[in-house]
Amino acid sequence: MAEGEPPHSTGNTAWTWRHETPLSRFLRTESGSAATLLAATIAALVWANVAGTSYQTVWGTQLAVRVGGSGVTMNLGGWVNSGLMTFFFFVVGLEARRELDMGELRERRRVVLPLTAGIIGMTLAVLLFLVFNAGEPSARGWGVAMSTDTAFALGMLALIGPRFPERLRAFLLTVVVIDDVVALVVIVTVYTNDLNVVPLLVAFALFAGVLLLKRLHVRGGIFYLVTGIATWVALHLSGVDPVVVGLAMGLLTYASPAGREDLERATDRFRDFREQPTPELARSARAGLQQAISPNERLQDAFHPWTSYVIVPLFALANAGISVDGGFLSQAYRSRITLGVIVAYVIGKPVGVLAGSWLVTRATRGRLRAPVGWAAVAGGGTIAGIGFTVSLLIATLAFSGPDLEEAKLGILTAALGSAGLTWLLFRITAALPAPRRARVLLGTAESIVDLADPVDEQRDHIRGPSEAPVTLVE
Repeated sequence: MAEGEPPHSTGNTAWTWRHETPLSRFLRTESGSAATLLAATIAALVWANVAGTSYQTVWGTQLAVRVGGSGVTMNLGGWVNSGLMTFFFFVVGLEARRELDMGELRERRRVVLPLTAGIIGMTLAVLLFLVFNAGEPSARGWGVAMSTDTAFALGMLALIGPRFPERLRAFLLTVVVIDDVVALVVIVTVYTNDLNVVPLLVAFALFAGVLLLKRLHVRGGIFYLVTGIATWVALHLSGVDPVVVGLAMGLLTYASPAGREDLERATDRFRDFREQPTPELARSARAGLQQAISPNERLQDAFHPWTSYVIVPLFALANAGISVDGGFLSQAYRSRITLGVIVAYVIGKPVGVLAGSWLVTRATRGRLRAPVGWAAVAGGGTIAGIGFTVSLLIATLAFSGPDLEEAKLGILTAALGSAGLTWLLFRITAALPAPRRARVLLGTAESIVDLADPVDEQRDHIRGPSEAPVTLVE
């Protein structure tokens, strides 16, 4: 041990800032909720097969919310699918905005590769579904075969994927967010019937009010909540699936690091409380700490556990239940719908994600590369074949009766197949020699590295151009 070296030091320089990030919290929540989602899915299947009549009766129960003579009436399943799932898409919008403001996508050129991989993955999956359903009425359900389930995909990746830094999970998360955004656009534009123009115009006017509130820097959350609910009701009455409100509101919520002035203000308030610990100063200190965190992170911290552990599992319980017997399985596994969904997810998704990543890398001559190696990209593509939440949502809009049951079976089977294929891929990779395994998993792309405390040109003593590729801090 070198003289003066701490007794427990490894002798290695700590090049990375070791602290919990919003991304790591997001990934941990999604991974942990996968078990809850799986349990809800199994419970739905057991319920539908043991007491199928009660399953249909419960989720078909009519519920109405009325104010005076006006109101909204839907069955219990509809309230889950169009009501509670709005909060799920709100969290998706928050994460997309966070990635654009603070994540890997804040360097805009890095958007190209995951965007291309996500779009080609979806496109190839849809094309394969259409090949199986060409000329049939079932071709209308092509949207079922496009989206990836965030919770299941990241959860299974945590269970069966390699143990290395978060870059693969961050790459997959970006592709999944793109999937969800495009799928929601498809829901609004393709699976909307009986459009009513007047409520739609009212919804646009209300959303313009949200933009005005944001422009005026209004911070009261109650104003956005009331306006968002009114917009949701207007969209529901117009015939457009109102879950789009959640995504739009999430995308409007900016994310940013804690500013120095905010941190100093929070420090002053805490110091005041330490000198005189009164309830008033405690509230002031708590408010100062919260104000130092961007609205995006505060809202994610508040809503993400609820969507992951309550809303999405409840959605699975309401939609994953299908009656399974030998006759149904024999018929369904010969069905164009079931086979189309399985092939789209198990083959189309991974091939499309891998092909999209390769095309961008080749077209840019390596200037844009995936943040991980090609084996990891392939593994991200295979695990992206787990389509559940949004796929089931689209299936309920596109199909009914036996067709809907066959689509659900295809989604569940594809999820099992994709998980198994991912496990096999990473087991083969694990058998490679260590240097080659590290290369095919980690790749050679550089990650964006931030200072723990950004340089402030107004206060810090600096020398040299601020846009230099390397910043040395003394």
